[in-house]
This record gives sequence, C-alpha cells and structure tokens, in this order.
Amino acid sequence: MCMPLAGFAADQAARAPSAAGATKGSYVERGRYLVRIAGCNDCHTAGYAQAEGKIPEKEWLLGDSLGFRGPWGTTYPSNLRLAMNRMTEAEWLKAAHTMKLRPPMPWFALRDMDKDDLRAIYRFVRQLEPTGTPAPAFVPPGQTPAGPFVQFPAPPQ
Repeated sequence: MCMPLAGFAADQAARAPSAAGATKGSYVERGRYLVRIAGCNDCHTAGYAQAEGKIPEKEWLLGDSLGFRGPWGTTYPSNLRLAMNRMTEAEWLKAAHTMKLRPPMPWFALRDMDKDDLRAIYRFVRQLEPTGTPAPAFVPPGQTPAGPFVQFPAPPQ
C-alpha cells in the first residue's frame, strides 16, 4: 500500500498511545515517538537523514550548522535542548501555538498540534541533557553565509 508521508505519519500518530491522562514517564515516551515521526530530527539533529535515522538519542536535537538559504535569508536548525531548557512548559505551549518562524521550519505543524502532544515533546526534550552550542545566527537576505547551506529556489511567479 502506498501512502503519502504526511498521511503515514498521521496514521501512525493515531495508532500511538494517547498522551491524554498520561503519566510523566509515558509523556516522555510519547514525546520521543512524536519527535521521531514529526521529523524534528531531520533538521535539528546533524546527519540524521544521511544516517537513515540511526543516530544515538544522546545526539538528538542539538541543532545544526547546515543553513537553509532562500528569499528569506539563511536560517539554521536551533539546538532544541538549549532552547526548551530556557522555557517553562507553559511558555512552550504558548510559543508553539503562536510563533511564526522562517522557512523551512513548519511552524504551522506545531500550531496545529494538541496540547498533550506538545507537552509530551517538551517533556521528552527536557529530560535530555541540555548540552551543545547554539545554532549560527540568522543571515539576512543578500548576505552570504559563512558555512555550508542548502539553497532553496525562489517561489514560482
């Protein structure tokens, strides 16, 4: 059976245990699962896609120095361990439902998640050691980034 990736992820999420009424430990397990299927590691874990997802959990979500360059400038996947360690759970829940980030971050996916799933992601990330370094700073349009980057084409006219 062929299923588009987004449909597959939604189907798998529907089959996974719900975070509703979850214990603290099960929130962490659900968060681990959601981080894997929602694609968080694809950008926020260096080398994850190239390693076909076979990166030890201790290396997850540390951000990456590989930039994404397009008409918006150049953005970098942030170190989520450091970012979430600076936020309370309430701050994370509010930010996830209200923030608008530059491409290619699918901020609208976070906006559309329910609070239990966002809470599970937060609790999973918070139980990881807050280690690593911050991602490089945003590079405005028209400026060349110092390190490697993926070039996104301009949108069609």
